[in-house]
Amino acid sequence: MIKIRQIKIPIEEYNINNLKKYISKKINCSESDIEEVVITKESIDARKKSNLCYIIEVNIKASKEKEILTKNKNNPDILFFQEGKYIYPEKGTKKLKKRPIIVGSGPAGLFCTYLLAKAGYKPILIERGEKIEDRVETVNKFWKDNILNEESNVQFGEGGAGTFSDGKLNTLTHDKEGRQKFVFDTFVENGAPKEILYSSHPHIGTDILRKVIINIRNKIISLGGEIKYNTCLTDLMIKDNKVKAIEVNHNKLIETSIVVLAIGHSARDTFQMLLEKKLNLQPKPFAIGLRIQHPQKDINISQYGEKYAKILPPSSYKLTYQTKDKRGVYTFCMCPGGYVVNASSEKNKLAINGMSNYKRDTENANSAIVVTISPNDFGSRPLDGMNFQREIEEKAYQLGNGKIPIQLVHDFINNKKTINLKTIKPIIKGEYELSNLNDILPTYISESIKEALPNFAKKIKAFANKDAILAGIESRTSSPIRIPRNENYESIIKGIYPCGE
Repeated sequence: MIKIRQIKIPIEEYNINNLKKYISKKINCSESDIEEVVITKESIDARKKSNLCYIIEVNIKASKEKEILTKNKNNPDILFFQEGKYIYPEKGTKKLKKRPIIVGSGPAGLFCTYLLAKAGYKPILIERGEKIEDRVETVNKFWKDNILNEESNVQFGEGGAGTFSDGKLNTLTHDKEGRQKFVFDTFVENGAPKEILYSSHPHIGTDILRKVIINIRNKIISLGGEIKYNTCLTDLMIKDNKVKAIEVNHNKLIETSIVVLAIGHSARDTFQMLLEKKLNLQPKPFAIGLRIQHPQKDINISQYGEKYAKILPPSSYKLTYQTKDKRGVYTFCMCPGGYVVNASSEKNKLAINGMSNYKRDTENANSAIVVTISPNDFGSRPLDGMNFQREIEEKAYQLGNGKIPIQLVHDFINNKKTINLKTIKPIIKGEYELSNLNDILPTYISESIKEALPNFAKKIKAFANKDAILAGIESRTSSPIRIPRNENYESIIKGIYPCGE
């Protein structure tokens, strides 16, 4: 095959029928010589607002491949390509006496279970929350009536927190082993849209992702795996520094010698139990802040220009800034055409997240604006970061009287409570309350956001619009703890494998 990079096609002309024409022009061959085209990357070059274009990368099969490669040997955008395949890890030779247990059915736990099932280990996946069909009903009821189920909510349940997010598939890691491609291929095999295989900003959408996870669940079961819902890890049975069994729901033991802890960022009672069991937990940096809403049309115009704003897909953005105090501020989990959602998982505490369906078709864009913090800010003991999150989430709950506290950007900057909303209508899952978000944030966080807003507005014109709507608190960007492991990914307790935190 031949890999061809940097194929530039005007926005108005990009379609699958025109693609061969631009490929043949790029490599100087006839269209009839091109037998097969596989798009591997698709992005929009929006630097010149009057003349946007798609940048396409493809792999092709051609009838005269050697001749084409020879003719273009000095062109770095045209090169021989041999597709690699993900190589499954070698199976061990020692038979397990007891089935391995995976704790948590977010992406890490789900794929761990899937691979172990494919390898014939008949894993058991335990999930404290409900299966998706029931979980969706529970979460919708919470958004409607504000009655929280602490075991099954936006954070806990089949699919993890991402099930009520945007299904974004971004990573900054290099994919030398083909693991990312394997994950994407698996998603597509189970119902995800094919464009995730080549889009520069791939996303599935929370509505489609739910169906994909159900299909992966069924494959795990067909391969001999087992999934236990409403099943919470409550204790570990350890002897001679080796795991022997787990306790679930405070009343049942399951014997095992392998436990994969894919527990995500919000299982705070589990963190506490692990600490009591002398597992090595370390506090880690994370980020905390607010979530901002703008009209999606304003984001499109700023990113694409007036000419293309209505014909291109809803635009996303990613912004970063370093304050004069050397603190990082950045946008996170940007949801074009999405919702701000109440993502609480503990009573009398409130956290939020962003969510989009596949079509990203609501009127507003939203994104977190978060500030980096470290143990220097919240303390060096293992659970100090977690307790810091809890403290701020409790303040958010109290400020909003149990509802999501929101505020206009202009009022936030001037440290005064919002009394009336202006031109932008909030798009929120859950109830909200007009507030002053300065009351829940440490000064160094609120001032960092205020300093960053004008800088972000230089890149996205409407960003610091006085009528834009802020909501709080965005506190679950990543886990506040890290569990060290050795070269075999095993913790200091034999048989316990931390995963994905």
